[in-house]
Amino acid sequence: MSSAAAPKSNLPVPESILRRRRSAPARAEALKKKIDFARKKKAANKAVAFKRASQYVSEYRSAERSLIGLKRAAKSKGNFYVESEPKLALVVRIRGISQMHPKPRKVLQLLRLRQPNNATFVKLNKATKNMLKLVEPYVAYGYPNLKTVKELVYKRGFAKVNRQRTPILDNTVIEQNLKKFNVLCVEDIIHEIFTVGPHFKEVNNFLWPFKLSAPTGGFRSVTISFSEGGDSGNHENQINKLVRRMN
Repeated sequence: MSSAAAPKSNLPVPESILRRRRSAPARAEALKKKIDFARKKKAANKAVAFKRASQYVSEYRSAERSLIGLKRAAKSKGNFYVESEPKLALVVRIRGISQMHPKPRKVLQLLRLRQPNNATFVKLNKATKNMLKLVEPYVAYGYPNLKTVKELVYKRGFAKVNRQRTPILDNTVIEQNLKKFNVLCVEDIIHEIFTVGPHFKEVNNFLWPFKLSAPTGGFRSVTISFSEGGDSGNHENQINKLVRRMN
């Protein structure tokens, strides 16, 4: 004996549900268009980033060849080629706040070096050079090469978005915050930092201070200057070796 079929409900369907059902195809189409647009935009941005990266590589190689040529020309005449003064410094805090005078403590805050093993890029000018002299016993600094800048940005790079430390998972977060400065990808950030470009300040402030590890093998002495065999003060080009041990 078969059971009786369930009676159909004659209750009216709410108007809000009917409107939702009628608008469902339009919403699905709009979502599909949005996804397609995002996919095409991402592909276009990837092509732009690749093109810019290629241009930067050519620019770096050209500058390197030009420098080698100038050095060879000077050597052939029995002279020495003196390179222009560095415009970029990498500053690493190597000491805590114990027995620190308020003035260098304030300078470290201005440099965004609030913790030991934090690192930031600094544009070198008269003012920043004076600041570095004030905090020299508490930091190690020097002139980073392209490899060091790239490794820091790719390995330790985080963005500051709404005062929050945000990982740079793709170029979207860069485009959303730096597009008005024509900075769209990681390679743009590296180029702007390394060449100390016109928007260095904005790009540098976009990067959260780098959090490095204690150096492999430890510091020699954080209370003795680099020129005397320790680690504080100006390392010049040797800062690249120190940061590589901390990265």
